[in-house]
Amino acid sequence: MPSNKYSLKEIFTEKQILDRVKKIAFDISNKYFDDPPIFISILKGSFIFAADLIRATNLDSEIDFIEVASYSGTSSKGSITLKKDISINIKNRNIIIVEDIIDTGITIKFLKEKLEKLEPKSIAIVTLLMKTQVQNLDFKIDWVGFEITPEFVVGYGLDFDQKLRNLRGIYILGGNESE
Repeated sequence: MPSNKYSLKEIFTEKQILDRVKKIAFDISNKYFDDPPIFISILKGSFIFAADLIRATNLDSEIDFIEVASYSGTSSKGSITLKKDISINIKNRNIIIVEDIIDTGITIKFLKEKLEKLEPKSIAIVTLLMKTQVQNLDFKIDWVGFEITPEFVVGYGLDFDQKLRNLRGIYILGGNESE
């Protein structure tokens, strides 16, 4: 159960999330059946989504991690800082970038451009959540779990200052009454 310290409103239950993850995994498994991809999970927020997604595929695929920072509290800083780079050679390989949430699109644009320079065979993008009203992308997102409104959300890997990642559902975060 969520902490009473925060004002939270559940928007997706654990069951809804896992059902959607299974559907996306089925699509990915069919698309990459003969040429398994390398999943690149964006830390820290997408690690739970990436784990559930990869376990739900029937592919013999690899995983790597990249970490960027773009948020402070509940607001985007508007700039990207690379904190950890990938360690697998992705040249001539299919890769799937696994993102927790696409807000304005600044982070995913940065990562897509960065990874394109490493000459993969293909780049696909899967995101659990997408704020369609505020994103500004000039390319397609291959799989979107759920479209959401612009509120700040937590749970299922998404955090508020490194907290609330452990929640099994996804919640809109209201005011933090304890601060």
